[in-house]
Amino acid sequence: MRMLVTRPDPDASDTAARLGALGIAGVTCPLLVHETLGGSIPDPEGFAAIALTSANALRALAERGQLARYCGLPVFTVGDRTAEAARRHGFARVESAHGGFADLVDKLAHTTVGGPILYFAASEPAGDLAKSLAPHGRMVITAQIYAMNPLAAMPDGILADLGSGEIGAVLFYSRRTAATFVRLTQGQLGKQARVRLGMLCLSETVAEPLIDAHFVRVGLADHPSEEAMMSLALSFCRDQNAS
Repeated sequence: MRMLVTRPDPDASDTAARLGALGIAGVTCPLLVHETLGGSIPDPEGFAAIALTSANALRALAERGQLARYCGLPVFTVGDRTAEAARRHGFARVESAHGGFADLVDKLAHTTVGGPILYFAASEPAGDLAKSLAPHGRMVITAQIYAMNPLAAMPDGILADLGSGEIGAVLFYSRRTAATFVRLTQGQLGKQARVRLGMLCLSETVAEPLIDAHFVRVGLADHPSEEAMMSLALSFCRDQNAS
């Protein structure tokens, strides 16, 4: 049995390699493609910190040659992988919320850092950080510096393998990716496939579009982290082998 990794590259390749280390064949099919956006972005002066919900923001800053301007600011990230990426890109003061968007909101609401926060976000961000932190008296300026564009169609080979059972499970790391998968497979996967396929999701929020589309075997990670997703994948494989 193989598992489909739907997250964008380069993360998709990293996840497939992790699956391989567990003895699981990972097939990459990024459903969202990164695009760095143009336009002006605020100067770092006057900001107390940076907020990041994805390493794709760092990739966009690097492609625009703007990273060095912001490396003096502390960074707050949604999870550990984004925190690691920030450190690799030269940020010295990095703190991870070790979870999802709500965990980042909670961390920023209680941080001792004073002053406005600069949120480098996607054109369709994971959440409204400014609105979420306003009740806590935190000012957030959102700069949309990248887009994640969905595929127009699912590759024929992938679709065939999903229908035949060659691919037994699909890994989802974002709600938007899950919604894209539902749109691209609508009318292409029959009831039997929707019952059989394992939908392995980072969180309940990620899983909602799949549940609404009547996929039956939906599994949730114990914690929104790559490690928890690997545990979920391994558990699914063991259940398959046992049956």
